[in-house]
Amino acid sequence: MQYDDSCLEALLTEKGSHSMSFDVPLAVNCSILFQELPLLQRPAAAKAAGFDAVEFWWPFSSASPASTDVDAFADAILAADVRLIGLNFAAGDMPNGDRGLVSWPGRQAEFRDSVEAAIAVAGRLGTRTFNALYGNRVAGTDPTEQDALGIENLSWAAQRVATIGGTVLLEPVSGAANYPLLTAQQVIAVIDKVGAPNMCLLADFYHLAGNGDDVGAAIAAYGARIGHIQVADAPGRHRPGTGELPLADWVAAAVSAGYDGYVALEYAPVGDTATDLAEVGRSMKLG
Repeated sequence: MQYDDSCLEALLTEKGSHSMSFDVPLAVNCSILFQELPLLQRPAAAKAAGFDAVEFWWPFSSASPASTDVDAFADAILAADVRLIGLNFAAGDMPNGDRGLVSWPGRQAEFRDSVEAAIAVAGRLGTRTFNALYGNRVAGTDPTEQDALGIENLSWAAQRVATIGGTVLLEPVSGAANYPLLTAQQVIAVIDKVGAPNMCLLADFYHLAGNGDDVGAAIAAYGARIGHIQVADAPGRHRPGTGELPLADWVAAAVSAGYDGYVALEYAPVGDTATDLAEVGRSMKLG
């Protein structure tokens, strides 16, 4: 993920200084936004709203989608003339509370199938950043067993996406009672156990704040290890500027620490998505 030339030039000259302002480009998460449209129509809607970059949660009904489904998804991205900057691996039945397959005993094959499918998508679209949701604790299963499986699966996934120059992300999640990774420190501890150079923290500022993490301190400690940023405001998980979180300050701190990627809007719109996005704008002004 890279800034366009104008944003990159501004960062090179102004990063770390608040005497001038600069813009950070925004991407649209088309799994939580544009839900009023069929999934394959959402990339074009994002483009029409003025955005050139999108990301998705797992966009298929199966962890091992048919090649025709992979092609249809890739075709929709290409036809819309947007970049797919991020893609989740399969995470189970998220509407019913699942939050990933990485540490879920008995579902290793599904997780690995989804990694291979994501690599196939990347072959069409050049995507290089993939989010692996760790998974909830499973009742009746030893957490130590789950964590050992999680390390094994993450190590395997990191090796697989390394073959295409890709990065695996791991994130804290809020609002899921049985999800064990709540803070940046907990995520980094797992990444350190994996030991893969192409694993990074996905810093979702909404989730971190919702879990009571000290976001500013987390950025200070781990800013150089952030591979992607997602934002929504709180309370409500609505667009930036509607709540109380100092999102621009946190993004500026991450940029000062070396972050050079997009900031993805992963929020619940109020009403029509395109109208709501117009209130955000196409970039986040810092400084």
